[in-house]
Amino acid sequence: MKARQLLELYQTLWMFISHAEQTLAWEDAAQARIARARAEAAAEARLKEMLDAHPSGQLGRAKLDDIESLKRSGLL
Repeated sequence: MKARQLLELYQTLWMFISHAEQTLAWEDAAQARIARARAEAAAEARLKEMLDAHPSGQLGRAKLDDIESLKRSGLL
């Protein structure tokens, strides 16, 4: 009987601990959804500002690793 009581106690404690961890996981997921919604809204606002600044949709003639642009900006 003693072993059975210990097992029941262990299972009860495990149930409470796992429930607490699941609650934390739900809260983390809710915060992640909020952060994602904010990031998507910020990206949408930036895109709108870029398109308002350049209504033709042409956002410049950027090149990767353009040495002259890097020198002008002070990065090289």
